[in-house]
Amino acid sequence: MSGARPFRPAVAVPALNAVARAHEAPSQPQAVFAAVDHALAGEIGHRLFTILSYDPDSGVATRLYSNLPDAYPAGGSKTVMPGPWTDTVLARGECYIGYTPDDLRSVFADHELIASLDCQSVLNVPIRWRGRTWGSLNLLHAERWYGPDDAIACRPYAQLVLPALCCA
Repeated sequence: MSGARPFRPAVAVPALNAVARAHEAPSQPQAVFAAVDHALAGEIGHRLFTILSYDPDSGVATRLYSNLPDAYPAGGSKTVMPGPWTDTVLARGECYIGYTPDDLRSVFADHELIASLDCQSVLNVPIRWRGRTWGSLNLLHAERWYGPDDAIACRPYAQLVLPALCCA
């Protein structure tokens, strides 16, 4: 095939492949959650990373995974209150980017704990299936760390979490 461009995998392909391969591990759902944590730490970066499940019928969110379990242990649940964040991420299924500590204060009741972990920005990526939000990936880092391109880059990882989220 003359003139054809040789295959050059995109930067994210090895990380996405590692997450896809993690689905084979018997230690589910933690194997997939840890693989996504590792992939996103390398691809985008985060200081705090959590995965939440969300029950749209009860309005309860449950933390299934955290890279900082002392501060944010898995298993914690809370009823999600209506507001701009809930409308954006849970109702419309759009990513939310909080660029500054003021943004975090405006949407998270635990903003002081977040600040104590040296996190000043957030990227929340919904995990969607059939028009409903079933959970979210939550990445937190330095002020103004995340932007719209990061939200796009995180979408495939969110969807790769879906089977593990359903089995959790």
